[in-house]
Amino acid sequence: MSNRTNCLRSWYACAIFIAVGWLMPTPLMAEESPATKQLKARSVELREDVVTVTDGVYTAVGYSPANVSMIVGRDGVIIVDTGMTADHARRILDEFRKLTDKPIAAIIYTHGHGDHTGGASVFAADGDPAVWSRSGFNAEAHALGSTGLTVQRARGARQAGFKLPPNKRINNGIAPAVYPKRGGAVFASGQSGFVPPTNTFSDDQHVLKIAGVELKMVAAPGETADQLYIWLPAQRVLFSGDNFYQSWPNLYAIRGTPYRDVRAWADSLDRMLDEKPEHLVPGHTRPILGEAGVKQALTDYRDAIQFVFDKTIEGMNKGLTPDELVEYVELPAHLTEKDYLQEYYGNKQWAVRSIFNGLLGWYDGNPTNLFPLSPRKEAERMAELAGGQEVLMQCARKAQADGDHQWAAQLADHLIALDPDAREPKVIKADALESLAEQLLTATGRNYYLTVAQELRSQVNE
Repeated sequence: MSNRTNCLRSWYACAIFIAVGWLMPTPLMAEESPATKQLKARSVELREDVVTVTDGVYTAVGYSPANVSMIVGRDGVIIVDTGMTADHARRILDEFRKLTDKPIAAIIYTHGHGDHTGGASVFAADGDPAVWSRSGFNAEAHALGSTGLTVQRARGARQAGFKLPPNKRINNGIAPAVYPKRGGAVFASGQSGFVPPTNTFSDDQHVLKIAGVELKMVAAPGETADQLYIWLPAQRVLFSGDNFYQSWPNLYAIRGTPYRDVRAWADSLDRMLDEKPEHLVPGHTRPILGEAGVKQALTDYRDAIQFVFDKTIEGMNKGLTPDELVEYVELPAHLTEKDYLQEYYGNKQWAVRSIFNGLLGWYDGNPTNLFPLSPRKEAERMAELAGGQEVLMQCARKAQADGDHQWAAQLADHLIALDPDAREPKVIKADALESLAEQLLTATGRNYYLTVAQELRSQVNE
């Protein structure tokens, strides 16, 4: 069949859409999608609450994106993580002061992300605490900063939804939807309330005895290389940091990160299980109380991460590309049904792609992709194949009207590559992204879709 015949068929298919009125605006969805309803229901998990984990151990949930915990000792208290901002920390400290007036003897950072460290100055001013972390604290941010790379700040703000109005944000999957006072992402230490560590340990573990409390800090690489967990043996409480929270883990963050060692993450969960904890305090979301529930959650979490890693490796050895792997790697049913493994924050497909790239790099093994066409050159050929740029535009309109939102977005990308100043392709893409967001459970992906759609509409209205 000739190229002319193919083009004519493509033109006729898209022309049918014109006959039914393509200039009509895309109708609003009549009702919320199941994903939106599920994410809204999730907000109950993220409500403000000071949870009594056990005698002398309390966790503030929902006052800040990250949990803040207090261990009450004989003559002082220990704070585990400090929240994202000084304002958050002040509210939490007010709640803690309803429970005890003992001075703060120590602060422990489970890792260097700013949502866990930005409120430290408030707690540090309430005593003269030592501030503990692992050595190599916040190495991820330091490594990125030393290169001069700054794009992850804008991507982080999109992921977190900081540029969106409140009515477009539900929650962040594992955290309430809050806004920092200063623009940009908060995934690196440096918020106004951050206090640098005064004490670090480089060994596999370190036993700390302070304020009549004995606890163990254990190296636990996972979401970050500097991650640690805290084991409180007397009360059998484990503070997991961000290696566990009640959501599919963020094995890859779409703001952009160096490779997160997925196998090491699973190994760290194994070590946590070996402690046989009775209570589990995650870095985000509510604590899990009771030995049976804790064991099940940590076991499922470890098994899910290990399964995705192993299955991805299996597919890679078969020669599958990342696009093929995301369909190949499917969790067993007994794991997919668990609420704490739902994709509220992380996403399995992103994890699969990250494992491939982290171990083999960008090249997917298909020689066609060694030197691909530029986006503009590919778009020129797509337009020629369709029968012209206007026909390609008509096909993009039809795809969006038919609810084929991913295809509409991809066609809009071709049209934008052909004419970066054209307004309609940006509108089509914005419509498509908003429709895709409505169907996505993963809060970070929803935020990213909606933020880019907002940016596109802003360009159109300039």
